[in-house]
Amino acid sequence: MDKALFERLAQSMAQMNEIVAGERKPSRVFHIDALKIKEIRHASGLSQSKFAELISVSVDTLRNWEQGRRSPTGPAKALLRAIANDPQHVIQALSR
Repeated sequence: MDKALFERLAQSMAQMNEIVAGERKPSRVFHIDALKIKEIRHASGLSQSKFAELISVSVDTLRNWEQGRRSPTGPAKALLRAIANDPQHVIQALSR
């Protein structure tokens, strides 16, 4: 391994340890939206594939949301809120 690359890697690991110990603030913070998508889907009684189809997203996208790797934005976020607030009527409207 290149010595300069190794030094950068070692420095990065030291910074990570400082962040974990609370001695340094992270340069970026990833905020996962508080929407509980998995709970919303479970309340609908639908599988991941059926729920993803219902809201017109890929199953991979839905999985990423449910596992906290990504957060829904814009219309998807609004649609999920609507489903959470009135699952019976919103799901019925989307199923037509």
